[in-house]
Amino acid sequence: SKLGIDVDGERSPTALNATYPSPPSVAFINDQDPISFTLSHPISSSAPWRNRMEKENNKQQVVECVSISAENENEPLIEDEMERSKVGIMRALCDRQDPSTKEVDDLMIRRFLRARDMDIEKASALFLKYLAWKKTVLPKGHIPESEIANDLSHNKVCMQGHDKKGRPILVIVGNRHNPSKGNPEEFKRFVVYTLEKICARMPRGEEKFRAIVDLQGWGYSNCDIRGYLAALSTLQDCYPERLDKLYFVRAPYIFMTAWKVIYPFVDTNTRKKVDIFCSSTATPSLIIVFVENKKLTPTLLEDIDEAQLPDIYGGKMPLTPIQDSH
Repeated sequence: SKLGIDVDGERSPTALNATYPSPPSVAFINDQDPISFTLSHPISSSAPWRNRMEKENNKQQVVECVSISAENENEPLIEDEMERSKVGIMRALCDRQDPSTKEVDDLMIRRFLRARDMDIEKASALFLKYLAWKKTVLPKGHIPESEIANDLSHNKVCMQGHDKKGRPILVIVGNRHNPSKGNPEEFKRFVVYTLEKICARMPRGEEKFRAIVDLQGWGYSNCDIRGYLAALSTLQDCYPERLDKLYFVRAPYIFMTAWKVIYPFVDTNTRKKVDIFCSSTATPSLIIVFVENKKLTPTLLEDIDEAQLPDIYGGKMPLTPIQDSH
């Protein structure tokens, strides 16, 4: 029975002896972090017939809360029962704090849960922070290209094709990024523009994308540690569980200096689930591959059909700047 699930997904005696006349209440510290919620209103023992009716009614309310997306036939169903339950509870908690929670689908809520190891409290805090961020950064629902004209003009990010599982592909050309000729705030908006566009390209039911970072010709003039960290923060805090596999190709030795600075800033939960160089036998959340030059084309062809692989890597698809991709 789902009536015995608490925030950690375990059976709780309090929950088992409780009724659910309303969604869970939530306590917040500084109006930000969800700390706990309580399920109250114990069943009265003076009217057994009434108690049975209340149990049935309240059970139905919990089921409706837990599987809210089931009513929407256009939304993919979360098959895992535990995940579906936690998504429903988290949705109820966050909706009380920010009604715009209703505008997102269950898969997004699940991504935030997975990013915090299915911890409802931590995931709710991250998700509510994201909703507040979105209202500030994306008040129009998108980033106008006129606001990132300089970054777009360098054609530093291309988007076309899909891998063998249907995931869209980004190609990031490292030597086309020159921080001395750009604006840090514009670059942050450019990162959001890129992530919004690649996510919009995903087919129904797919949640992740893959990225190829081409570092041929990359040098110190292209190094932008602050920009890289800002992009990383946006990706893991606002678009968690979106990047599936990251290929570094044609990387010069000096790039490893920058990588050693960047990697410690990768979210701890992400690092626990990262497989670098594909050495792990487990199924990682994110795979990072440093591709040897002599194995470049064969390595990429393992995941991407020749017709979908960019021509500069031995495929047949020309690179298309992200602003020109449809």
